[in-house]
Amino acid sequence: MDLQYIPEILFEDNHLLVVHKPANMPVQADSSNDPDLQNALKSYLIEKYNKPGDAFLGIVHRLDRPTSGVMVFAKTSKAASRLSDQFRRRKVSKTYWAIVEGNPPQKGTLNDYLWKDRDTNVVHVKDKHHPQAKPAILSYKSIGFSDGLSLLEIELETGRSHQIRVQFSTAGFPLWGDYKYGNTNQPQNRTLALLSCQIGFNHPTKKDFMQFKTNLPAEHPWNLFKLA
Repeated sequence: MDLQYIPEILFEDNHLLVVHKPANMPVQADSSNDPDLQNALKSYLIEKYNKPGDAFLGIVHRLDRPTSGVMVFAKTSKAASRLSDQFRRRKVSKTYWAIVEGNPPQKGTLNDYLWKDRDTNVVHVKDKHHPQAKPAILSYKSIGFSDGLSLLEIELETGRSHQIRVQFSTAGFPLWGDYKYGNTNQPQNRTLALLSCQIGFNHPTKKDFMQFKTNLPAEHPWNLFKLA
């Protein structure tokens, strides 16, 4: 793996590796054969520590390929197990920024039931009685409005596949740059305006609470907004 694909490293110790995932980079190798985050970071660890073989790097959560932002990986099996347990028990705080089309209410909660069609990789909102639908809950507040677009800060209570994209599209406020669930007539060179801006969890061995944040991107349409 060419080390040009190594993303920004936000934090590293013996158990953790926290990075800023680039948009449109898959977390794990897939059928596209594009450079993926896990193998890029393994290459980084192998070179940095002169490892003779493979490097362990546990995936404890995921971001959709188009989504950018903060991610945590485990460098040891102990850390992987304990972090995965925190995610499973919803003990990890996850905050996102998203830019949506339109001007939704100043704050609110979206509560839906989602079902993923594995054949098409598309998620649908279903009735709660659908046998395979799972509850999806998020809360949000609007922190800016400009040029017909709103900047939202989103807290996830659940972590369903494509959750933010599907729920806001269903509510009538699709994400900027979302071709799968949003406006299919928008220019095809847009990058999905969805960013994992903050993540908080307990260190897997020290138990200290740790929180990592990223900044508002400088490119359009993020540059339409300024944070107070």
